[in-house]
Amino acid sequence: MSPLVMLAAEEAENPLIPPIPELVIGLIAFVIVFGFLAWKLLPNINKVLEERREAIEGGIEKAEAAQTEAQSVLEQYKAQLAEARHEAARLRQEAQEQGATLIAEMRAEGQRQREEIVAAGHTQIAADRKAASASLRQDVGKLATELAGKLVGESLEDHARQSRVIDRFLDELDEKAEATR
Repeated sequence: MSPLVMLAAEEAENPLIPPIPELVIGLIAFVIVFGFLAWKLLPNINKVLEERREAIEGGIEKAEAAQTEAQSVLEQYKAQLAEARHEAARLRQEAQEQGATLIAEMRAEGQRQREEIVAAGHTQIAADRKAASASLRQDVGKLATELAGKLVGESLEDHARQSRVIDRFLDELDEKAEATR
């Protein structure tokens, strides 16, 4: 065959279409490889896909369970928080009431002590007034007796008489002072 004939024969064959024996052998090889892969690999692939699907569904279920549990824990926490706030408010109220009671008691005790101090002061003043009055009576009596003795020129040493005169004189002065009030 000449090169031109070969060239013409080659031109008659389409390069995109393979020869039929190659096509049959390729198809048989493909079916064998596909069958082998389907027989060996496909169950493993399906198994892995099933495990993955179960893991995802299990993860979703676990996530939902965890979310439900978290929600219940949150509700419990909110309930405990509300209870704690209520308890704190109650304790604050009790403390305020106790504080008010304590303040009232302290004021009453202070008032009582003030009244005791004032009463003791009045008692002390009355006692001091009596002592001063008695001392003053004696001093005025002595001075009056000495003055009367100097005016009369005699000694007025009779003590009993002297005391009666002085007491009568001072009582008259007290009555006059009370009458003018």
